[in-house]
Amino acid sequence: MWNRDEMRGKADQAKGRMKQGVGDLRNDQRLHDEGVADEAAGKVEEQIGKGRRKVGNAIKDLGNKIGR
Repeated sequence: MWNRDEMRGKADQAKGRMKQGVGDLRNDQRLHDEGVADEAAGKVEEQIGKGRRKVGNAIKDLGNKIGR
């Protein structure tokens, strides 16, 4: 199950790709570059979310093992 960081990261990536496309269509280099930055930031945020989820799952698994 995705967490908030992963969902926000995926949304930022999509927003970045859209800005890049609009920037290309309008020949607006600034908008295109802004889209590239948004997409990169989204990828980082998604990876942070994945790491946070893995740590949470590991803690949950450890708790289950201790609770037996």
